[in-house]
Amino acid sequence: MPWRGPDHPGEFPTLGWTIGEWIEAHCVIPDGDRIGEPYLLTDEMWQFLAWHYRLRPDAAEDRWASAWAYRRSQLVRPQKWGKGPLTCALVCAEAVGPVRFAGWDAAGEPVGRPWETPWIQIAATSEDQTDNVYRALVPMIDEGPLADWIPDTGETRINVPGGGRIEPVTSSGRARLGQRITFAVQDETHSWLEANGGWRLAETQRRNLSGTGGRAVETTNAWDPSEQSVAQRTAEARVTDVHRDHRIPPPASLANKRERHKALRIAYGGSAVGAGGWVDIDRIDGELVEIAEKDPAQAERFYLNRIVAGTAGYLDRHLWDARAAVRPVPADGTAVVLGFDGSDVDDWTGIRAETLDGFQFTPTFGPDRTPTIWDPAEHGGQVPRLEVDAAVQDLMRRYRVVRMYCDPPYWETEVDTWADRYGEKVVVRWYTQRAVQMHAAAERLRTDVMKKDSTFRHDGCPTAGAHIANARKAARPADRYVLKKASPAQKIDLAVVSILAHEAAGDAIKAGLARETESWVWTA
Repeated sequence: MPWRGPDHPGEFPTLGWTIGEWIEAHCVIPDGDRIGEPYLLTDEMWQFLAWHYRLRPDAAEDRWASAWAYRRSQLVRPQKWGKGPLTCALVCAEAVGPVRFAGWDAAGEPVGRPWETPWIQIAATSEDQTDNVYRALVPMIDEGPLADWIPDTGETRINVPGGGRIEPVTSSGRARLGQRITFAVQDETHSWLEANGGWRLAETQRRNLSGTGGRAVETTNAWDPSEQSVAQRTAEARVTDVHRDHRIPPPASLANKRERHKALRIAYGGSAVGAGGWVDIDRIDGELVEIAEKDPAQAERFYLNRIVAGTAGYLDRHLWDARAAVRPVPADGTAVVLGFDGSDVDDWTGIRAETLDGFQFTPTFGPDRTPTIWDPAEHGGQVPRLEVDAAVQDLMRRYRVVRMYCDPPYWETEVDTWADRYGEKVVVRWYTQRAVQMHAAAERLRTDVMKKDSTFRHDGCPTAGAHIANARKAARPADRYVLKKASPAQKIDLAVVSILAHEAAGDAIKAGLARETESWVWTA
């Protein structure tokens, strides 16, 4: 599709079409009954290439390293969608294809050229994982037109004419700092964890790529949000120059075949039989059902492309997200409850509010409307206690706060001050380490999120959502639990705050403090 210039909204310049045409002309199917036949891209793959190789409209040949709209891309798709062959084709293109921006032609279309000395790494956390790509890459080269271009394919390295190379690397061997790589495939990053060296491998490769103007493609299944994998870190990063392609079907009952098949057809898209692809939905459905008998979360992640916590997760993120609603900010004077959990130098501190008709939100305070969430790392390593106190004063002034449940540890002095200032019946010390009451409160929020007829809604605060997804159940006697982190880096404080706010709302309603009507005001 030619680019017609900046006067046509929705269009953008890209080398993706050129590279896609090059792939279909030079790459072949690497295995199976059709080995050696031309490798053809699905519509989804074409779209991914267009976005990955998207260019800035002002790209200049003498600044080719900064010509790209995105530094790297993430592709999230289910098992057997075709991520492996696609990344093999990308490796081939990055080895000898026109992937480096070389200016504009007379018609204003972008032009590409090959790297002079490409250095490509196929990375994973184990040798078996790198084999998934590398062992398909070799026949994609040897069985087609590329055999004449790249004649030296070996078991552990492929030599590219001109001094380039393609090699597999693992987190155990690690890519060394300073290697001047031009392209990296980071495969199945849902399994790249801090514990197995995945974080370090990803960070090292990205630093190495930055020195050459190179780029990376990260492929993955949906991740377990309790594990803080590289895939999750990429998806949740605030940067805007990473392209993320994640097709997520709507929630489906695993007990309902029709719903499962509908979700599978969305997840597999053009790779499904019937849509021009190779994936038999009936066969995949059989695998899904068998796995779901013992691990439904894994079945949803691997086949429905959904981000679902493992069996010890407190609450699935997609269920929480489904309760998000666009609602106006409550007007001053509205009756609300507050939940507060505080830390000092490590965990986060936060306040969440909930109206008595069941809408939970992260309030703001001060003239700048600052959210009531404090990450110590953003404040010199320590929570700004005076700022937190100022936020409480502002919220108490603006709203009719009928309950504020506070977890006292680390904040006993402040909580005592608030209780003296606003009354013991309003500011309540609520200890989250007491397993009986914490289990009951956590279950009440969880139930109200999961019930189809529940009226509970929230504002979609991304920090609260991330902390909900991070929370794990820590078992206690008598089938009770409290919440714990999946790892030290995965904060859950806003999940605790949400539970406290919801518990305070329920208790306030029982005490007859709810009004029949509440007023609202829209804010810009």
